[in-house]
Amino acid sequence: MADKQATAQFKIGEKVTIGGNQPFVLIAGPCVIESEQLVMETAEKLKEITTKLEIPLIFKASFDKANRTALGSFRGGGQEDGLRILAKVKQEFKLPLLTDIHHPEQAGPVGEVVDVLQIPAFLCRQTDLLVAAAATPKVVNIKKGQFLAPWDMKNVVEKVSQSGNERILVTERGTSFGYNNLVVDLTGLVELRKIGYPVVFDGTHSVQKPGGQGTSTGGNREYVEYLSRAAAAVGIDALFLETHPDPDRALSDGPNMVKLDALEELLKMVKGIDLYIKDGGQ
Repeated sequence: MADKQATAQFKIGEKVTIGGNQPFVLIAGPCVIESEQLVMETAEKLKEITTKLEIPLIFKASFDKANRTALGSFRGGGQEDGLRILAKVKQEFKLPLLTDIHHPEQAGPVGEVVDVLQIPAFLCRQTDLLVAAAATPKVVNIKKGQFLAPWDMKNVVEKVSQSGNERILVTERGTSFGYNNLVVDLTGLVELRKIGYPVVFDGTHSVQKPGGQGTSTGGNREYVEYLSRAAAAVGIDALFLETHPDPDRALSDGPNMVKLDALEELLKMVKGIDLYIKDGGQ
């Protein structure tokens, strides 16, 4: 990647630098805030792993999953309690934070706690949401809709940049491929890179089977390793992985989350590939 087009580079929080041919950043955490204990234990383990491997970390957890398959699906404890828990993670572990927003009015208060406001894939063309996120001083991570071509994201990104915010991440998370299935076109990472902002690969949502279990989403977590390695070989600025101590008992997205104990070995492989590519194969 040393001789390829470098993306924009900026800092997230005090210590994380992303883009510009820097080593990849890990964005990781549980899908949803199930409990304070789960979040704190996961954050502690993630910091331990990434400190050992010298990988920059942004902690991720959602206080609300507003796009669940069924009405009765667990969504989280809500904004107030979720932000309290996330603030505790930042205070105790000194990590930058990422979480989703679903409504324009959430951007301001959520941005007071977290460092990255994430726009869910299904909402990536919602102009009011994008403009509200852009109005904060926070980084905006836009997930590419499963229904969009990579080059279509240029118009999405411009809604944020033309609203005065150039601190943008663009995330690939798979493309709809018939019913209840996604496929990853790795050339899409190349196309997203042409837009000029740091590119994130979401290795866990890319293996989802949307609605594949009837009243919930299925997935194939065994493929996360392979897709993550392949994405690193193409060239990415960050890797997004949802992880959980016991994914089979998780309250959201369990089938596609990586088991926390398996994360270190996966990251070792991705780091090796990332360094090789960005050093020009030296």
